[in-house]
Amino acid sequence: MDDMNLDLSGKVALITGGSRGLGKAIAEAMARKGARILICGRKQQNLDQAVGDFRKMGLEVFAQAAHVAKPDQVDLLFRTVEEQFGRLDILVNNVGMNILTPSVSEADEGLWDKILETNLKGTFLATKQAVALMKKQGGGRIINISSIAARKATLGMGIYCIAKAAVEMLTRVCAVELAQHHINVNAVAPCMVKTKFSQTFWADEGMEKEISKTIPMGRIPNPREVVGTVLYLASDLSGFVTGEIINVDGGSMAV
Repeated sequence: MDDMNLDLSGKVALITGGSRGLGKAIAEAMARKGARILICGRKQQNLDQAVGDFRKMGLEVFAQAAHVAKPDQVDLLFRTVEEQFGRLDILVNNVGMNILTPSVSEADEGLWDKILETNLKGTFLATKQAVALMKKQGGGRIINISSIAARKATLGMGIYCIAKAAVEMLTRVCAVELAQHHINVNAVAPCMVKTKFSQTFWADEGMEKEISKTIPMGRIPNPREVVGTVLYLASDLSGFVTGEIINVDGGSMAV
């Protein structure tokens, strides 16, 4: 049972959207567990700030600017991974976009494309590149960040709900396709988490109270409360787990 632990020493992990919020918390946790980390994001300024923050913690984290929905930028990102580290053991598809939207039937086509591109196409493109590297080395872990919105239709979030539902099916399909290559593919589905990403919804005290009422545990979690599940899926502890969507929602989906 000596191999049953959360130690990620020697592993290489790429976290998309790793410069802030949940992605940054995941990057920090994995770095503290010994993994070598590369984060990506669209804005170099945010990446530089994050790398500086990690350095102050005594953690070495590398960064590469990339828009994961742009194939040429994803190509460059994964060339950087291969040239700098020579392998990739863990991919966390964390990048996402959630914009308050009108009803799906009234939504602008451009808005539809933008939300689907960031949440779904970006996950597909990064996964495709990661799989090519992981097959060469004989295995790996892919962890997609979904949301309970994938299975719980929510007013004002319709396109996001649809995009995340697609991410969850992508997770299951890839898990089945890649099991023979020893690549585990799973997803973590939080409820709303207190990050800048969701600040539109919880910044107002009254709205936060209303959201908290829908969560049996009575509050909105912080990013660190989601990280443990991601670490589990990245570690040896989850060696026979694939194709799963794990809710981290304070009981929301049990209601």
